[in-house]
Amino acid sequence: MNYRHLYHAGNFADVVKHATLARVLAYLARKSAPYRVIDTHAGIGIYDVLADEAERTGEWRDGIGRILQTPPEGGIAELLAPYFSVVSAINPGPELSAYPGSPEIARHLMRKTDRLTLVEKHPRDFETLAALYRPDRRIKTVELDGWLALGAFVPPKEKRGLVLVDPAFEEPGEFDRLASGLIAAHKRWPTGIYCAWYPAKDATAVAGLAAALVGADIRDILQIGFAVDEPQAVGPLAACGMVLINPPWTLGDDLRTVLPWFADRMARGRAGWSVDQIVPE
Repeated sequence: MNYRHLYHAGNFADVVKHATLARVLAYLARKSAPYRVIDTHAGIGIYDVLADEAERTGEWRDGIGRILQTPPEGGIAELLAPYFSVVSAINPGPELSAYPGSPEIARHLMRKTDRLTLVEKHPRDFETLAALYRPDRRIKTVELDGWLALGAFVPPKEKRGLVLVDPAFEEPGEFDRLASGLIAAHKRWPTGIYCAWYPAKDATAVAGLAAALVGADIRDILQIGFAVDEPQAVGPLAACGMVLINPPWTLGDDLRTVLPWFADRMARGRAGWSVDQIVPE
């Protein structure tokens, strides 16, 4: 409960995570049937990047700050348009002052018939989150441990949707909890899209997560990796990854187009990326 995302909002990991999230939501919106998004570790929704906490680390400057300095063109611009639309919506002025967390990205891109469940454990952050989204009847906020929510809220009444799992990874065993949580949720809702983010500091833990999901006989798993420098076990985060179960069929190619551009813009050293279908459909 000591983790506060405000220190890290808008960093390179957020850019990769949220651009991916926006692509998934854009895909879900292609069909008229309503969908549900369940965000198990929601945070506060919108972050003030000029606040003391954010300025203390300045991580956003090497993340979204770099991305906005040289906007993309052509196909990359089209793929990133949903993500950029949210960033622009909460920054009406010429300078960046706020960064959208996953709740705001989902809220902005969802339609009138879609629904959003936001779960947050930190009491102060939950108060902020609930106050921000209380006026929107499409959104339900819940003060609860996100790991419990992963089992409690699936399957939703909507037949389509996404579960986003983005824990703080500040406690031992988080990779094991992520693997077991995804496996259990998938058993209850096998047709849902699952999107889980993780820091890539421990190669053994990352490999163990993938092995656990493969060993559970879950089909259609996409794994992405992204690094702005050589990953280090100690020190600032330099690499992250995501696993997606039942991803949109276009997502792998979308990311193979976008991630090299991200790596070029946000590199601090030896940057790299990967997109692998570790289990076929």
